[in-house]
Amino acid sequence: MDDQTRPAFQVTGRRGPEAVGHLTATMTGFARTLRAAGVAADHERTQNLLRAVGHLGTDRDAVYWAGRLTLCAGPDDLPRYDRCFAAYFGGERARPGRTAPPVVTVTRHTVSVDGSGPREAGDDQAVPATASRTEVLRRRDIARMTATELDEIHRLLAILRTRRERRRSRRFAPAHRGRLDPRRTIRETLRRGGETVRLRRRAHRSRPRRVVLLVDVSGSMAPYADTLLRFAHALVRCEPRATEAFSVGTRLTRITAELRHRDPGTAMREVSAAVPDWSGGTRLGEELKEFLDRGSGARGAVIVIASDGWERGDPSLLAQQMARLSRLARRVIWVNPHKGQDGYQPLTGGMRAALPHVGAFVAGHSLAAFEELAERLSHA
Repeated sequence: MDDQTRPAFQVTGRRGPEAVGHLTATMTGFARTLRAAGVAADHERTQNLLRAVGHLGTDRDAVYWAGRLTLCAGPDDLPRYDRCFAAYFGGERARPGRTAPPVVTVTRHTVSVDGSGPREAGDDQAVPATASRTEVLRRRDIARMTATELDEIHRLLAILRTRRERRRSRRFAPAHRGRLDPRRTIRETLRRGGETVRLRRRAHRSRPRRVVLLVDVSGSMAPYADTLLRFAHALVRCEPRATEAFSVGTRLTRITAELRHRDPGTAMREVSAAVPDWSGGTRLGEELKEFLDRGSGARGAVIVIASDGWERGDPSLLAQQMARLSRLARRVIWVNPHKGQDGYQPLTGGMRAALPHVGAFVAGHSLAAFEELAERLSHA
C-alpha cells in the first residue's frame, strides 16, 4: 500500500460528513482485512471500534488500542491483528509495550473511556469490553472442561451448520449455458410447429462431496470421543446422503443410521448402544483394511480419521493401509486432539506410520478446532 492510498489517522478540522465517512470507510476496511486473516471482526465488533475511535481519537496509538480491545476475541488473534495493522496502515507495527492501553467500556449505545463516565445519559449499565464466555470456551481444551461447559459446547455443536465441497455429477440439468441439449431442443421445435426459436442447453449438476468419518472410541480417546461423535452428528445432519460415519477401536462399526436422528441426545444413545468396544484398544491397521475391503465408499471421498494414533497392532500394516487409502480418497485428514497442546510431537508408532500418507494433520481438542475442520471440508 503506497503513501497515496494509505489510510490516514488524523481527521483535522471540524468533523463534517466527509471526514466521518472517510473514517468509517477506513475502519470498515480494516475490519474486513482482519476477517480475511481469520479474526472474528464481525459487524457488532466493527461498530464498537467506530464508537471507541470516536471517543479515543484518531492518532496511531488510540486507533491501535481501540481496534485491539474491540476486534480481538482472544490471545490467538493478537499476532494476526498486529500484522494486519502494520500492513493496512503502514509503518512499523504498533507494540503493546509502548503505551498503556486505555480502559474501554461498552454500553448499549456508547463506548466511553474509563474515568469520564458514559457519553450519553441513561440507565444503561457499562460492561467491560472483554471476550464473551462463548469465545473463551471456543478455544478451551475439551478434556479440561467441567460438565456444564461441555453441555454448552455440545449445544453449540448441535446448531453448527456446515458446508460441503461440491463435485460435478454425471447427470445433467437444464442450464442457460453449456452444451447443446438436442432432445429438449427438438421437443421445443415440435411444439412450435417445426420452427426452431431457441436452442436448449444443459450442464452437469453438482453434488456435495462425500465425507467418511472414522472416530476412535478407545480408552485413550475417552475425553474427546463423545464430542467428536457429536461433531459427526452435525455433519450427518447437514448432509445425510453424503456423509458416512464409523467408530473404530477393536472393531469397525458403522453408525451412520444412528447419527441420522435429528435430536443429538437420541443419536448419542443410539450410538452408545450400537458400539460394542467403548474404551477398548486400538487396531487401526486391521480396521482400515476391513473398511477398504468392504468397499465402503472411500474412492473420491474426503476421509476424516479422528484418533490419537496409539496403535496396538502392527504399525507397518497401518502404513500399508494408509497408503492404499490415500490412493483412493480425494483427501485424507487426520484429527488428533493432542495436536492442540503446546509442545506436542507425533512420536507414537501409529502417527509416525500414518503421517506420510495424510493430506492434512489438524487439532481436534476444542470447538474452534471443529469449526476450522468444518471449514476445511467446505473446500477440501
